[in-house]
Amino acid sequence: MSEPADIPIPETRIRELLQRHEELSAELASGALSGTEYAARARELAELEPVVEAISAWRKAKEERVELEELADGADPELKALARSELPEAKERERVAKDRLLKALLPKDAADARSVILEIRAGTGGEEAALFAGDLLRMYERYAQLHGWRLHILSASPSDLGGFKEVVAEVKGRGVYARLKFESGVHRVQRVPVTEAGGRIHTSAATVAVLPEPEAIDVEIDEKDLRIDVFRASGPGGQSVNTTDSAVRITHLPTGIVVQQQDEKSQHKNKEKALKVLRARLFEHKRREAESRRAAARRAQVGSGDRSERIRTYNFPQGRVTDHRIGLTLYKLDQVLAGEALDEIVDALIAADEAARLAEMGDAAGAGAGAASSPAAP
Repeated sequence: MSEPADIPIPETRIRELLQRHEELSAELASGALSGTEYAARARELAELEPVVEAISAWRKAKEERVELEELADGADPELKALARSELPEAKERERVAKDRLLKALLPKDAADARSVILEIRAGTGGEEAALFAGDLLRMYERYAQLHGWRLHILSASPSDLGGFKEVVAEVKGRGVYARLKFESGVHRVQRVPVTEAGGRIHTSAATVAVLPEPEAIDVEIDEKDLRIDVFRASGPGGQSVNTTDSAVRITHLPTGIVVQQQDEKSQHKNKEKALKVLRARLFEHKRREAESRRAAARRAQVGSGDRSERIRTYNFPQGRVTDHRIGLTLYKLDQVLAGEALDEIVDALIAADEAARLAEMGDAAGAGAGAASSPAAP
């Protein structure tokens, strides 16, 4: 894998970005844009500003290093000695500035700033898996609180012992998807179940899906593509929780995606919540289709986010949590489940993803340089 220091700066891309920055600045200063156009250009300019600042900082650091190297090779003994003493720090400043620039040049996920729909489902392990699903929900609730986000449960199917067979929640806040997107996958727990009298350690699992919440313009739903069924809601064990046909099941016919909602007593509110979840699943479906077309060129180092992929194990007897995608183990099980140490895992996953994309950038730049230096075919 390429290190940032080995990755060439894509000069063509730099020139394009600087030119676009100048164009946007001129357009905004012209006073000729409508309100909508002005807002769109201003948003694009604001997104470019950190990149332009990183370019400027790197160029300045590079110039300082080159000047010191020239002085170090000069004829003046005092200047040579001074330049050589300052050169290591100058090289380090250039390295840091280059690393910052390369990260600024990485493509941004447009969904990173969005809120999410969080789905947790008990997997293998019966009642113990349902209890673990409840543990994961509480972990994300506490994590959301620590970040100033709001978690609101949209629907839940509780188990007999207080866990969840399935729970769907909305996590509202800025940058939620950027920090939670790597949570998608199979979470495995190893512990002695409360239902096990013999004290044997069992392995159970729960599946987590993190879906960026779309805006209305992202996903258009044609009513003709929906089959809507209404039925009477019921609680655990078949206990009736409603005497009217208020529960709603929506099937999106083109994709076969099914969403069911029964928590509200109002059929209208259940339909509204079901459509919100459906829209998020359709948005994710569209994103996954686009990602699959790019997967031949790149597979993310931290995993595909596939919901069938085992991503993490929570081992209670040893008090450890292991993320299998990056080989990270923390002996902080209680702190992770309390949401307090989850950032250590999330930060490591983000860093691994950045490293993989930087390596890809280096490979692409290397391939481009190789093609440019190859002799033309006769």
